Amino acid sequence: MKGRPIRIYVETSVFGGVCDDIFVRPSIAFFDYARRGRYSLVVSEVVAEALEKAPAAVRDVFDEMAVLSERVETSSASLALRQAYLRAGILTPKWHTDALHVALASTADCAVIVSWNFKHIVNLNRIPLYNAINAVQGYRAIEIRSPLEVLET
Repeated sequence: MKGRPIRIYVETSVFGGVCDDIFVRPSIAFFDYARRGRYSLVVSEVVAEALEKAPAAVRDVFDEMAVLSERVETSSASLALRQAYLRAGILTPKWHTDALHVALASTADCAVIVSWNFKHIVNLNRIPLYNAINAVQGYRAIEIRSPLEVLET
């Protein structure tokens, strides 16, 4: 039985993964699933801006996927949620963009955020903290995964 596609926020590193020896295969497979309608992708202006100076192959994948994606803008709600993450000490202000990605995914009501950033985003110690702040702020818990973890086997 097929339901609606899973709503997934795609963080910058997943696009970069198409040019990374370690992440290329699962990144390409993830985007192939999206092309087939398995996922409903969400990207942000933050991702678009970060990729402006990326290699052409990365920009090409972003441009193709952007046509298939919903684009969310930074809002006062996402900025407030990012600040709540920073105040809680989940990340330091130096990594505010990583916190903003999680906030954008949360305020856009995505079920999942995918990333290859294991230090600040897909991090076993940080995920429950992001979700605790989400609960306090009135947002649902978000699954934070690598692209490999969302591929159907």
